[in-house]
Amino acid sequence: MTIEEQLIQYAKEGKLLTHKCTECGYLHLSTAYYCLKCGSKGFEDVLLDGVGSVATYTIITVAPAGFEKYTPYAFVVLQLDNTDLRISGFMAGIATPADLPIGTRAKIAGFEDGCGIIIEKQ
Repeated sequence: MTIEEQLIQYAKEGKLLTHKCTECGYLHLSTAYYCLKCGSKGFEDVLLDGVGSVATYTIITVAPAGFEKYTPYAFVVLQLDNTDLRISGFMAGIATPADLPIGTRAKIAGFEDGCGIIIEKQ
C-alpha cells in the first residue's frame, strides 16, 4: 500500500498518519527525506487522533466540480491537539461565520475521493 493510500485509509478511520523524526521527535505531515528541524534521515510512522480545533477557514458558496453536494462548505484548517501540526479539509453545511466560530472542536471524519479530507464538528 502506498503512503497516499495509507493516508486515505487512516483518514477514513478519523486518524492522521504522520512521520516522526527518530532523532528529535519532530512530526511531519508527509513523507520527508530529512527532518526539517534537525536534518536527520530517520523516521517512524505515528498515528494521531484527527481531533483538534478550527484555526481558520474560508466559506465556499460557489463550488468547484465535485463539491456541489456539500455547498455551502468551509475549507478548514484544523489545529491538531497536542501537536504543532495543522491539517486542512472541508466541512459541509457552513454558510456563515456564525456556523463555525474559530476554536470550534472538530475531527477528521473521512475522505471523499476527488475532494479530500472531511472534517466535522465534534
